Amino acid sequence: MTDIKNYCLVTAAYWGFTLTDGALRMLVLLHFYELGYSAVQIAFLFLLYEFCGIVTNLFGGWIGSHMGLKVTLFAGLILQVVALFALGLLNQSWSSLFSVCYVMGLQALSGIAKDLTKMSSKSAIKVLVPEEADSALFKWVAVLTGSKNALKGAGFFLGGLLLTLFGFRYSLWLLAAGLALVLMATLFSLPREIGMAKKKTKFSTILSKSRDINLLSAARLFLFGSRDIWFVVGLPVFLSSSLGWNHTQVGGFLAFWVIGYGGVQALTPKLLKNILGAGTPSGGTASAGAFALAGLTTLIAFGVAAELSPWLTVVTGLALFGLIFAINSSVHSYLILAYTEADQAALNVGFYYMANATGRLAGTLLSGVVFQLAGLIGCLWASAGFVLIAAGISLLLKR
Repeated sequence: MTDIKNYCLVTAAYWGFTLTDGALRMLVLLHFYELGYSAVQIAFLFLLYEFCGIVTNLFGGWIGSHMGLKVTLFAGLILQVVALFALGLLNQSWSSLFSVCYVMGLQALSGIAKDLTKMSSKSAIKVLVPEEADSALFKWVAVLTGSKNALKGAGFFLGGLLLTLFGFRYSLWLLAAGLALVLMATLFSLPREIGMAKKKTKFSTILSKSRDINLLSAARLFLFGSRDIWFVVGLPVFLSSSLGWNHTQVGGFLAFWVIGYGGVQALTPKLLKNILGAGTPSGGTASAGAFALAGLTTLIAFGVAAELSPWLTVVTGLALFGLIFAINSSVHSYLILAYTEADQAALNVGFYYMANATGRLAGTLLSGVVFQLAGLIGCLWASAGFVLIAAGISLLLKR
């Protein structure tokens, strides 16, 4: 039987973190764009955030399997509170170079926090759901993943709104205070031993994975790189500079996109029911979804190049991108847990999200560079190439 109580505790902690994470990204992006930073400079602000996610997932899974997922979950929450508070101390009288280094360092701390929290939450689901209940696992993973992304979208809107109402510093401190309350409310409730491996794994084995886990991780890398190539810097700057949207409008649109994306993820088991019947997703499901996404991204790029209405191509097209991407992401999130044993969930999920963070790092860097060189059209073509590679790798998964 699924452990509902602890599932809800893990989900609540993850929700609280995710809301602040989305708001933080929007606050940093819009604040520094307003200060006159270029797309490439803004992208660099997020590079250490993504790089630290790679390292954190690699080592965090091993730490979680030895010390328990409660330790890694709450370490992530504490680090995020510290990062939010310290970022609020940023002073405009500081030199540009020092300011960028300061923000990058705190973004790195936030990146560690994010991936400790995400790895812990996703791994805990494998432990809390009975091993024989594959359909239940698919459902609970979809609910956690979908609700997380819906709240991240709400965080985007919250970040734009807070920046307009309270400014950069006080917005960050309000977020820090709110997350501290979440931390205190859940700290004493989760059992300490959750997620501990019965048989301790040697540190030297953290990179030794099964063929399916390696392939799925590689596909995940290119899938999430394809999204962030246009989403992290290219799209927000395009909406602000080319369409003339203000902070609240940009934050609101991105929020709506991510909330819808999260809602689709939560509903993926129902949306795929007619296709899968009583079954669960396989490698074939992942590859078919990725090929569909590659085709759609190509059409959007052609539409932008043909100078069709931005509302038809960018807004509507990327809404459809979010729909198909969400289904793909939800299928991946199920497959990584289906491929692993509960006793090794933290290790394997950590490795998998290391690949995810690598894709985000590549996508973040390319988002700034490609947008600077070729605009949103270039970002879309690069995105289509990445997702096509993900589709090809997914063909090799168990069908």
